[in-house]
Amino acid sequence: MSQLIERFGYRQELARRLRRGDLVGYGLIYMVPIAPFAIFGAVYVSSNGMPALAYAAGAVALWFTASSYRQMAQAFPLSGSVYSYAGRTIGAPVGFLAGWAILLDYLLVPALLYLVAAVAMHATVPAVPVWVWLVGFVGLNTGVNLRGIRMTAVVTKVMVAAELVVLGLFLAVGVWALTQGRGDGFSLAPLFSSSQFTWSVLFAGISVGVLSFLGFDGIAMLTEESTGGAASIGRAMKVALVLAGVLFVVQVWVAALLVPDPAALLANGDPGGTAFYDAAGVAGGHWLSQLTSTATALSWGIGDTMVAQVAVIRLLYAMGRDRQLPAFLATVSTKRAVPTNATALIAATSAALGLWMAHRGDGISLLSSMINMGALVAFLILHTCVVVHYLIRRRSRNLWAHLISPIIGAGILILVVINAHVLAQQVGGIWIGVGLLVLGGMYLTGRHPTLASMNTSRASTPLDTAEAMAE
Repeated sequence: MSQLIERFGYRQELARRLRRGDLVGYGLIYMVPIAPFAIFGAVYVSSNGMPALAYAAGAVALWFTASSYRQMAQAFPLSGSVYSYAGRTIGAPVGFLAGWAILLDYLLVPALLYLVAAVAMHATVPAVPVWVWLVGFVGLNTGVNLRGIRMTAVVTKVMVAAELVVLGLFLAVGVWALTQGRGDGFSLAPLFSSSQFTWSVLFAGISVGVLSFLGFDGIAMLTEESTGGAASIGRAMKVALVLAGVLFVVQVWVAALLVPDPAALLANGDPGGTAFYDAAGVAGGHWLSQLTSTATALSWGIGDTMVAQVAVIRLLYAMGRDRQLPAFLATVSTKRAVPTNATALIAATSAALGLWMAHRGDGISLLSSMINMGALVAFLILHTCVVVHYLIRRRSRNLWAHLISPIIGAGILILVVINAHVLAQQVGGIWIGVGLLVLGGMYLTGRHPTLASMNTSRASTPLDTAEAMAE
C-alpha cells in the first residue's frame, strides 16, 4: 500500500492502524446515532410533520454520493477526499476549490458541536459557565487526537456504544408509551401524509435532515490510515450510511408520534431546540427528557467533535503537503504519526469561533445555516470527477456506476441546494467567492496550485487494477 501512495508522489507518513470496523465506527460517531435528538424540531417543521420521510430520502440521496466516493477512493487512495480527487481528475485549481468548499463545513462543524454541547451542559449544570464547558471539550478532544488515531478509534467505539444504549432506551420506552395510548398512537403520518406532502416540502426537509448525515464522507479522509486500503473505505461508508439512516428514521418516527402539540410545533417552530426532549418527556417523564438532552450534549461535545477534528486535520494535512495551504500544516509527529500543527490550529480555531458565537444570541442557528452548503458543493464536484475520470478518460463501459448514478446523485443535490435556507445559499456563495479570490491571488503571486507528481504510466499499475475492480 505504501508503494501505491508513493506512485502519487507522497511518502506513507500516517500510520495504517484502522480496520473496517474502526472506519464504520468513525463514520457513525461523526454522524452521531442520536443526531436527530438535537435538530428534530427543525426537521419536523421543514418536512411539514414528516421527519421520517426526510431522513429516508436523505439516506437515499447520499447513497449515490457514497457510491461516487467509493469509485474515487479506489482510483486515488489518498487523504484529502474530494480535494485530492478533483485535483487529480479535473485539475489542481478545481481541487483547491473543492477542498476550499468542504473546508467551510469542516472548519465550522467542530465549533458548532462544541457550542451546542456547552450550551446544553450549562442548562444541565448552570453553575458552570458555557465557556468553561466549551474550552473543556476542546481540550479533552485535542488531547485524545494528539495521542494517535488508535486512541481516537477506541474512544469513538465507546461513544457509539453509549449512544446506542440511550437510543435503545428511548425507543423501548417510546414504543411502550404508544401502546399505552400516549401521543397519537401508531401511524404512518411521520413517513408519508398525502395531505402534507409536496416536492418542495420533501427537499426542504432533506436540506435540514442531511446535516445529520454529514460525516460519512469523513471516512474518505482516513484512506491512508486504513489497513484495508481504498476497498475498506468504500464499504465502510455505505455500511455507516445505511446504519445511520435506519437509526434516524426509526427514532424520529417514534418521536413524531409523541410530540405534545404537533400543530403548535408546525406553527411556531422549535426556537429552543427542545422538541425531541419534550416528546421524550411524554414517553417517560422528566428523567427520560433529561437523559436524552444530556446524552446529546456529551455525544456532540466529545464523540462527534473528536472525529470532526480528525477530518478537518487530515484535509489541512493534505492541502499543506501540496503547498496549497501553509506547509507547516503537513508536519507529522514521528512518535504518534498525527499532524500535530494542524491539530493545534483546529483546536485554537474551534475554541475561538465557539466562544465568539457563544456571545451572540443567534450563534447556533447562524453556524447551522452555514454548514451544509460547502459539503453539497463538494459532493457535486465529486460526482463530476467520477464521470470525467472513468467515463471520459478511461472510457469505462460501466454506465451505471460512472454515468447514471453520479447524474442522479448530482440532480438530487441540486434540488436540495435550491430548496435550502436562503442564508445558507448566501454564505455558501460568499465562501466560494472568497475561494476564487484566494485562487486568483495565488496565480498573481506565481504560486500556481500543483499536486505531487503521480509518477504513473498508462501501463498496468495498482491504480489500474483498483479501477478495474471498481468497474
